[in-house]
Amino acid sequence: MDFFDKLGKKASEAYKVTADKTGKIAKETKLKFKMGELKSKIEDIYEEIGKKVYEKHVKKEEISINELLEECKQIDEMSNEIEKIRQECLELKDKKQCPKCFKEIDKNMKFCPECGAKQEEEEAKEVEVLEKPEVKEETSVSEEPKNEEIVEESVDAQTNLEKTTEVEINPDSQNITEEELKNIGQ
Repeated sequence: MDFFDKLGKKASEAYKVTADKTGKIAKETKLKFKMGELKSKIEDIYEEIGKKVYEKHVKKEEISINELLEECKQIDEMSNEIEKIRQECLELKDKKQCPKCFKEIDKNMKFCPECGAKQEEEEAKEVEVLEKPEVKEETSVSEEPKNEEIVEESVDAQTNLEKTTEVEINPDSQNITEEELKNIGQ
């Protein structure tokens, strides 16, 4: 039975790890798909900007950046969103980007394996510890035994059972105390 319990636990752990990795891969795929869509929209805006500039060139008109500000703002917003998505993807893979060569590296690396640049250590995030409010226990007449008391009783019962079994196997009266004899009768 112990073998099957261990096998069941191992299978359960393997399932959890696999499900977690699959979930991360699925989320990363969705994020990359969204990133691709944003990049495609940026390309469309670049094309639109190029058309406007070329039309001005053909008409021999002055090109003013103010005419292109709206498109530039859209590109900036989409670029910021792409950067956020890229950071999320790195987090899912437990990686970071080297600020010098922009390669993906493990989060715990102190130096980049590609360029050798020293990596900034991430600041430890502070965790707020909440205190449990004190709960006054009211005692009642018919108080149920707590889990700890039940466990102690079952350990005592198990010990008594073992003693009984031992006495039945080896009925040597010299090794048995009076208390054990009383417990055997119960």
